[in-house]
Amino acid sequence: MKILTIIGARPQFIKAASLSREIAKQEGVEEVIVHTGQHFDANMSEVFFTQMQIPKPHYNLAINSLGHGAMTGRMMEEIEKILLTEKPDWLLVYGDTNSTLAGALAAKKLHIKVAHVEAGLRSFNMKMPEEVNRILTDRISDILFCPTQQAIDNLEKEGYKNIEAAVVNIGDIMYDSALFYGALSANTVLTTIPENYILTTVHRAENTDDIQKLKNIFTALDSIHKEFPVVLPLHPRTKKLLEVHGVSTQIHLIEPVGYLEMVSLIKNSKAVITDSGGLQKEAYFFKKQGFTLRDQTEWVELIAAGCNQLIDVLKDDIATIVLRDIDKKLDFSKEIYGDGNTSGRIIEVMQDID
Repeated sequence: MKILTIIGARPQFIKAASLSREIAKQEGVEEVIVHTGQHFDANMSEVFFTQMQIPKPHYNLAINSLGHGAMTGRMMEEIEKILLTEKPDWLLVYGDTNSTLAGALAAKKLHIKVAHVEAGLRSFNMKMPEEVNRILTDRISDILFCPTQQAIDNLEKEGYKNIEAAVVNIGDIMYDSALFYGALSANTVLTTIPENYILTTVHRAENTDDIQKLKNIFTALDSIHKEFPVVLPLHPRTKKLLEVHGVSTQIHLIEPVGYLEMVSLIKNSKAVITDSGGLQKEAYFFKKQGFTLRDQTEWVELIAAGCNQLIDVLKDDIATIVLRDIDKKLDFSKEIYGDGNTSGRIIEVMQDID
């Protein structure tokens, strides 16, 4: 069995790393990795391919810094060429980026089977490009690997019982990664970080491109910082917009960190404030309370479990909510995202259907 895997963003590298390790154990299974270059970082290659112990991509398309249409179209064109050359049995895609949709479309039109990891997720906000990508990718996939029961329920409501596709609750592959890299990060020490800190990330365009939201967030973080140190690895794009709009802050800013350092930051934090999708789950994996600076999330099961809460940046008093609930007792005992053996199950299902 030959699998062609599409990756284009940092979280997809992390997920692909877990599955690649599992594929390497299997006789008769070959993987060809294609990096679209969607989320380009000059330092990413060295960090991800050495520190994270994953194979380098066989193809690097270097397609980035374009509008949605141009980016998706260019990716489809280049991925199609690779599919025609490699002739895989399966195309495997992760998540909801333009790379995900481009790969799925290119493969489906060549009658190559598509497997979608993280299928069935819905924010129910069609203004989000990620929502459009995940809905379209789900509809043309042959296997829908769902991370949670909620994702299964979403697909059932959309009529997938009447669609010829395998829908499987497989657990969350990010949990596999969290367990693996959590152990590796034990020796990662960040000596300049204060104790009892709240880890924070702010990078989504919906927050950084809106000057009022940007000011609200950093005013609140400054208030929280007076009670608990706030540590924020500053995304280059956020840094630039803070400078452009003259927004200053007293919180503890650090340079962007590698994944092992980020895992260490999560594990040693008091809580997590973020607008990231992946970090919401990673906070849960390491039993940390999450505060999400968005008015909706794909990970609704975290809200239902009380381990994460949404904060509307324009309407809610961010600092008051965080300081009020920071020491709330939470239950992290449920296996919402499976048991950490998702990668092996994915390969088993693909082999059975192949």
